[in-house]
Amino acid sequence: MKTTIACALAFALSTAGMIAFAQPTQTPAQTFEPAVGQPGKDVVWVPTPQALVDKMLEMAKLTPTDYLIDLGSGDGRTVITAAKRGARALGIEYDPNMVDLSRRNAKRDGVAERAEFVKADLFETDLSRADVITMFLLTSINLKLRPKILSLKPGTRIVSNTFTMGDWEADQKVTLDQRTGCEASYCTALLWIVPAQIGGVHKTARGELTLKQQYQMVSGTLRVEGDMIPVQGKVVGQQLVLDAAGRELVGHVTDGRIEFR
Repeated sequence: MKTTIACALAFALSTAGMIAFAQPTQTPAQTFEPAVGQPGKDVVWVPTPQALVDKMLEMAKLTPTDYLIDLGSGDGRTVITAAKRGARALGIEYDPNMVDLSRRNAKRDGVAERAEFVKADLFETDLSRADVITMFLLTSINLKLRPKILSLKPGTRIVSNTFTMGDWEADQKVTLDQRTGCEASYCTALLWIVPAQIGGVHKTARGELTLKQQYQMVSGTLRVEGDMIPVQGKVVGQQLVLDAAGRELVGHVTDGRIEFR
């Protein structure tokens, strides 16, 4: 009797083993589906509407020669959209399931060679290679990143979904609505262009220029043959535009030096 039971048990286990072996196994990454509002390291995940992704890249004037870094890349849609436009792009994401999902999405859309995704902490990521940085983070996180962003090469374009940089005013702001293809809550894109740092005294062909700088905004004086002319204006990347008592002065900044046209 014991022998019969043992044989039957062995057969059952063997059969169960064969059935289990025959079934295709799936890893959690293969079955993972993101849920709106799921927690992440710094923010919960809410996808950027595709219409706003397109507008953000349009505002950044993304070209095929640009390198884009998306901070908190989620399901990869911004990176993939950039890659479809011919750019090379990198997604920084802390959730490994999201990273795997993004890689699959990029492969599905045929842009895996130009769209890279890595599991990393956005605060520890080297951003110096970027021509364009996109993000959908909280203002509090943007403020922590702001010093690092301001140290990037002049002309780097930063685009945020909805959340600001505090008192660093955006160079451009666009809000979409249902008529422009955005029906979600987060439909505002803000663009900043990293300005060259030019605060101080400059000897120029126009005269001695003394400037104070607050982000992209500048003010000061231009000394010309003993006359002091008040000036104010804006730095857009490496371009300086000043109003000097009603006269427009346009200059280019190279390694901290200002050369006027």
